[in-house]
Amino acid sequence: MGRQLRLQGFEIVPFDEPADIVVINTCSVTERADRECRQLVRRALRRSPGAFVAVVGCYAQLQPQQIASIEGVDIVLGTTEKFDFLSYIGDAKKRGEPTIAVSCIGDAHDARHASSIGFEDRTRAFLKVQDGCDYSCSFCTIPMARGKSRSVDVDTVLSDARQAADAGYREIVLTGVNVGDYGDERTPDLLGLLRSLIRVDGIERIRISSIEPNLLTDELLEFWFTEPKLCRHWHVPLQSGSDVILRGMRRRYPRDLYRSRIERIRNTVPNAGIGADVIVGFPGETEELFRETYDFVLDLPVTYLHVFSYSERPNTQAATSPYHVLPAEKAERSERLRSLGLRKRRQFHESLVGSAVSVLFENQDDDAQWNGLSGEYVRVLVHGPADLSGTVRPVRIELAETEYCRGVLQ
Repeated sequence: MGRQLRLQGFEIVPFDEPADIVVINTCSVTERADRECRQLVRRALRRSPGAFVAVVGCYAQLQPQQIASIEGVDIVLGTTEKFDFLSYIGDAKKRGEPTIAVSCIGDAHDARHASSIGFEDRTRAFLKVQDGCDYSCSFCTIPMARGKSRSVDVDTVLSDARQAADAGYREIVLTGVNVGDYGDERTPDLLGLLRSLIRVDGIERIRISSIEPNLLTDELLEFWFTEPKLCRHWHVPLQSGSDVILRGMRRRYPRDLYRSRIERIRNTVPNAGIGADVIVGFPGETEELFRETYDFVLDLPVTYLHVFSYSERPNTQAATSPYHVLPAEKAERSERLRSLGLRKRRQFHESLVGSAVSVLFENQDDDAQWNGLSGEYVRVLVHGPADLSGTVRPVRIELAETEYCRGVLQ
């Protein structure tokens, strides 16, 4: 959408600066996301009372009337319609009544790809290769908001990757709702896509945003271990370390399978960055079951955690459960896991001291320090030459902090 507007002569400005058009691309994974959307609409209108306000995406798909009732909203576009954004805004003038354009998500049959190539403030190109989800997790509204799993064809992905390389990007990040489910009867699986992408000249690193543990096949892992262009970084959603809760969530793996995948990665790639998502306070999670999750994560060789409190979503199976966890208990459990995650991150950073990592540099701060991301997904700071932005350089790690490491260029 940003590229479409730029091509029409618009300038993209920071959210809190005055604007003629405000676009809010929404999430609806949690109740907080819904609430923040409403707050953002009101905040935008305080700064730009005459702005044309478009609210698009998942929350718009699921609750269009609710969004349209927010004073100041001019147009509401669903998951499919947002990619035809320009055809809906007309002269981009304020409207007396909001326009709603939201089609049935069951009619979405293609991935309507949208990479982020072309945004000058990025050093990594995000390529959307897949959309939708065929899973039926009991807590999740994504299938309702995004439809069935569908994949961008290989030729299109390769074309986007070549454009990224030509634009100077050295890393591409493959994104989607369920990236590991990439492929269909006309398109190879994720492994086949990766075999093609590594041959794109100019791309030095390929990162997979997230992948389900049951889709980390032995064949995929073997290729990942041996292909130098693939980042030594795995983000693998866990959600719970209790088999009782995993079954209640309708996840597609037991915890033993998760452990085997993570331990195999760590045993093969000792310095691998390994992240996990965990949900606390799922209906029926007693203190004993939470402790199972805590102890399971404690023993796992993961290097960072994303922790979420369970959020009741309308029209999901979990929302009908009578065994809800009190908000205070969810908050306390979330804090305990977040503290564990910070300790694990710090320990991982300390384990890197003295070793060399490859860093893609992004920008320079006021203290003339350059920062960037290593292939292991570690933030690294160095003092260096005048311009390192967009370059991949080896760095020797000399000091570990919780949020980042410091090093010197080699």
